[in-house]
Amino acid sequence: MRFPLALSLRIARHIIVNKLKGVRKFPLVLQLEPLHTCNLTCTGCGRIREYSTSLKDVMSLEDCLRSAVECDAPMVSICGGEPTIYPFIEELVHGLLQQRRIVYICTNSARMRQKMLDWLARTYSPATEPKLAALLAAGLITEKEASEIRKGKNDHKPSIAPTQWMYWNVHVDGLERTHDLIVERKGVFKECIAAIKMAKLLAYQVATNATVFKETDMQEIEHLLDYLSSLGVDGFTISPGYDYDAAKLDMVKRGKGKPEDFFLTRKLTQEKFKNVVAWGKKYPLFGTPAYLEFLAGQRDLHCTAWAIPTRNIAGWKAPCYLMTDAHYRTYREMLEKVDWDKYGVFNGVVRDPRCENCMTHCGYEPTVSLGIDTQPGDLWKMLKYNFGPRPKGCRDASHVHAFNGVSAGPGRATNEPSAIRQKLAEREAAAAVAAGQGNAGGCGAHP
Repeated sequence: MRFPLALSLRIARHIIVNKLKGVRKFPLVLQLEPLHTCNLTCTGCGRIREYSTSLKDVMSLEDCLRSAVECDAPMVSICGGEPTIYPFIEELVHGLLQQRRIVYICTNSARMRQKMLDWLARTYSPATEPKLAALLAAGLITEKEASEIRKGKNDHKPSIAPTQWMYWNVHVDGLERTHDLIVERKGVFKECIAAIKMAKLLAYQVATNATVFKETDMQEIEHLLDYLSSLGVDGFTISPGYDYDAAKLDMVKRGKGKPEDFFLTRKLTQEKFKNVVAWGKKYPLFGTPAYLEFLAGQRDLHCTAWAIPTRNIAGWKAPCYLMTDAHYRTYREMLEKVDWDKYGVFNGVVRDPRCENCMTHCGYEPTVSLGIDTQPGDLWKMLKYNFGPRPKGCRDASHVHAFNGVSAGPGRATNEPSAIRQKLAEREAAAAVAAGQGNAGGCGAHP
């Protein structure tokens, strides 16, 4: 199965119960942003600039948990900002799990290993030693860190422990050079991979999310999926990079180039994602087959942004995760006061100019699951997609040269000397030839 059975059944039950009650609009995923502080400045992300006046503020733990109860979405995606910076992240995860939510921690991974070290220390016993031995053998912790774990940690806080109800959702936009360029800091990709390896060794569930931009090489994304699936990553999300206002303004303000040279148009998204339906059969992509067909330009969908609402410091954000027209005091107030027919694109009709190039998950992913824009065979495809055998992805990623050089700090403004660029290109070509794959290579390649 693509998801654990218990998770799929919980979401299915939520949909069925609301349908039987005659509820027309209800949420599937809550995007919960307890803070907007972040330790990175990723190109293409306008979040910390949009809320620049409240970066020191955080939602209270009680407010976070109350918001989850209020909208009653079965899944909560804790995002931000960087959620592992939130001072009550352990308590928040524990509280959401107590509410029987499925929890995603959307992280850049910079503090992820520390959270797992904390869990090991808080729960240390002689039975922990085999885990420490495996981590030491893999070079994922140091002897000093192992010694600290053995001392234990009695701070009376809950831990972020492995469970089928929680995923670490790690942001990875490409192989080393590309990812470090986008997050504007070298070494981040290496930390992502170390955190993923550590999490899988400790039996956590791990997903990754990647954003595709105009400059993205889709063969690199395919190689990224090969490499990550060889590490045992449980699932993948791939999204088109959309030119929402806050991101565009941030690029211009910081001198990162022209937004039109970086973000995707609707047509470019369809071109970039032309193989995504086939990828869904090969890799454990999360989502629905209808949404993948939408990305590939094979069908149209209505925007159902109300099904993935965002709650942050300012309130319930409307109309969606990426566009801000207002913040509301309650989820119910947002549902009733927003004219949802004003947004999205359907059958070529652009209802709001800001929506013209948007094909993102937060707008279109829930549509068919909620019984909107269905076509004959959709139900069977969805059942087969989610309840059928889980795609294995790529077991042997020796053809992938994942660690292919890093950027030097200022992100897309980095101008490497031509000699360095040439050396990187030669090294990548040599790795491909050595693996016997040529330019197309790899178990993720398509004819």
